[in-house]
Amino acid sequence: MEEDLHEADRIARLFGLIAVRAGSAIMQVRSAASDPQYKSDGSPVTEADLQADEIIRSCLKRNLPDVAVITEETWDAAATQNCSRFILVDPLDGTKEFIRGTPEFTVNIALVENGSPMAGAVYAPALCQLYLGGTNAYKLHVEPGSAGPEFSDMHPICVQCPSAEGLRAVTSRSHLDDATKSWIGEHVVRELKPSGSSLKFCVVAEGEADVYPRLAPTMEWDTAAGHAVLLAAGGRVVGLDGGLMQYGKPAYRNSEFIAWGGSPAT
Repeated sequence: MEEDLHEADRIARLFGLIAVRAGSAIMQVRSAASDPQYKSDGSPVTEADLQADEIIRSCLKRNLPDVAVITEETWDAAATQNCSRFILVDPLDGTKEFIRGTPEFTVNIALVENGSPMAGAVYAPALCQLYLGGTNAYKLHVEPGSAGPEFSDMHPICVQCPSAEGLRAVTSRSHLDDATKSWIGEHVVRELKPSGSSLKFCVVAEGEADVYPRLAPTMEWDTAAGHAVLLAAGGRVVGLDGGLMQYGKPAYRNSEFIAWGGSPAT
């Protein structure tokens, strides 16, 4: 029963419902993605980003009115100063993939408590894949435009321990920088899996890869939901110094990180 769920799982399901609603709107306006606008930092934004952002903020205001919400499209650096509990949203992660017509874009919603993602949902509407992370991690098939997730159909996912033969690494399809290439070259990597958006965390969470190294810049709304799913699946995200990645940093900017599934290789 819903009322018997741990708060983290209840919130993850709520985020899943909202993400599917936003994903349905994204798919409806997908044909307009070929004519994006550009922000001051040069990153693209489409009508799909803006519509999904509005849907998510409206739903969160109704359901969690007392929790501050930070979205990529509307963030305010002062909104969560000294705030231990807030929501991070990327209404359309992987906009470049979306514009190119590839399916690896996602809707990301996560609740952060005391610097760590407590619950999250990642929805890839073009792939019909929804990932949830609370006390445990789950994956389920949800088509955009459907009545919503059938939570009875979800199945648990978990990380896998790396093989002695080497690591399976998932890397960014659009942002594979030289520093990340160097990290890969310094480790025993037997397979590279390019992927887009926050799906890279989910690939590790469901045991399809062992590690996701990211030494290029990211923002907290890019990573929080996938981080929540990976944590719930038994993984972790650490900085290059080995410390756990925290949220609520100045301007919501991440430093370099490594997302691990099973125990990292030494």
